[in-house]
Parts: sequence; structure tokens; C-alpha cells
Amino acid sequence: MPDRGKSLRLIGVPLDHGASRRGTDMGPSALRIAGLGRALERLGWSVEREEDVPVAAMETQASSAEHELKHYELILAACTDLAARVRRVLEQNQVPLVLGGDHSIAMGTISGVSSYVRAQGAELGLIWFDAHGDMNTPSSSPSGNIHGMPLSHVLGVDGVDEGLAGIEGFAPKVKPENVALIGIRDIDDKERGIIHESGIRTFTMSEIDRRGMAAVTAEALEVVTSGTSGFHVSFDVDGCDPAVIPGSGTLVPGGVSYREAHYLLEECAATRKMLSMEVVELNPFLDQGNISAERARDLILSAFGKRIL
Repeated sequence: MPDRGKSLRLIGVPLDHGASRRGTDMGPSALRIAGLGRALERLGWSVEREEDVPVAAMETQASSAEHELKHYELILAACTDLAARVRRVLEQNQVPLVLGGDHSIAMGTISGVSSYVRAQGAELGLIWFDAHGDMNTPSSSPSGNIHGMPLSHVLGVDGVDEGLAGIEGFAPKVKPENVALIGIRDIDDKERGIIHESGIRTFTMSEIDRRGMAAVTAEALEVVTSGTSGFHVSFDVDGCDPAVIPGSGTLVPGGVSYREAHYLLEECAATRKMLSMEVVELNPFLDQGNISAERARDLILSAFGKRIL
């Protein structure tokens, strides 16, 4: 893989159509208001011209009942656009940092990274940090909300939608043996079986409690770097405990602590094999004085090389 040096590109995806609660479309703005770009520059990164994927507001869209997945066409179009942008950023020797938006955007980000890696004849690793499994399929989902399905689609498990799974013209995007799902504590009944059958490595909060974040992180990084040319980090802010990041519409008590999250991301940076990152499900309308965006900003900085000493 080429050396991407210290250049990155921020890509905003103001999309909340995959979720039940409105507001994650403002997540990119909240992170920008928190000074993310300037903070990255102080770390020595060259932040290239930022860009946004254009996404129509939900209120401007006619209600659609012809598809079992809510807002399917709009989400597919946005993810297809995002995939092309992410691939192009990597081809330009830059690191894509994608700001969401709900977690459905991961299908676009990961498709773009995987397409780039695939062109090099290599495999992609994936760290998925989340309170939820995001492994539902259209038939197993109790809601039809696509933000509960992106991981199943990038893995290409049985029953996923061919359009969403086939972004960039191929599937699957990652192999199950190269995926680590960290922080889960809220899984739907039918989804549980899908996760077990998928073969991915899962680290529940119970396992983090029992073994400690250091041991979990070490094993997760081994999973995502063994036989791959690098890995993507898909970071859902609800993986953290609500006391750390209250500004999300999918809060689940008993999550990862602030220091544990920092440690995970510091270790990701230390490998020098992180190819890309996305941060999703930040909802400033549910926040307290933008504190969640500020803490998410600081967590992102850990992933991009900030350390205590």
C-alpha cells in the first residue's frame, strides 16, 4: 500500500434516513463546529479541502412504500456516491475521514476502501465499534431501518439486498475472519443467529469487562491486520457509554468508557495500518452543549496519532 503520509480528506455525509430518530444529518456540522479540522492540523496533518456528499432532506422526499427498506433509493445513491469519493481519496494518497450521518453510510465508506484495496490485490480488515450488531437483513429487521443492516451487507451474508451489497460492483467487501465487532450489548433476537453464523470475531461488553480493553484491543488488531493490507475503523459513538457521549439517538447503558475508547484508537494509530475511519450516529439535537462532538473529536485525534506523551 502507498504511504499516505500526513494528508487527509474530511468527507461529510449529512444523512439520517437510515434511522428512526432525526438529527444525525447534523453530525458532520457538530464535529466541524468542535474544531476537528484545526485540531488535526495541530497534530501535523494536512487537511485537504473538505467535501460533502449531497443528500436530500427527508422532508423533500415523497413517501415511498414500494420497498421494504426505508428510504432505500436515497441511501443507495448516497452510499454509491460516497464509495467513489472514498476510493478517489485513497488513490490520491490521502486518508479518508468520513463524518456521518447514521451508520448506513458505512456501506459506502467500506465499499470505497475495499474497492481500492481490491485493486491492489489485497484484503481489507474492519474494526466495527458499536453498541449494536448492525447485522440485520431486510427479512430479519424489526423496523426496516437500514442503519441496523450495514455490517451484514458489507459481509454479504445470506438474505442481504443485492443493490446495497453490490456497491462498486462486487461483494463481499470484507471476509468474516478479518472483522472485529467491539462493544456490543444490544442485539435483536433474529440478528443474534446471523452474527453467530457469520463467523466474525465479536467482543461483547461482558468480554471487555472480563478481559480488559488492552487484551481485547490486541486480539482485535491481530484479527484485522492478519492477511490484510490495512484496516478501516467504523466508529459508532453509541459504542461509548451514554455518560461519555450522550448525543446519540441509539443510547445503550453500560458501554465503553472514555479512556477505554481512547486506548483502542491509540492502539489503532500505533499500528500505522489504519487506512480510513468514519464516525457515525452523532446527534447534536440530543446533546448537551456539543460535549459529545467535542469528545468524539478528541477520540478521532487519538486515532490519528495524538498520545499522552
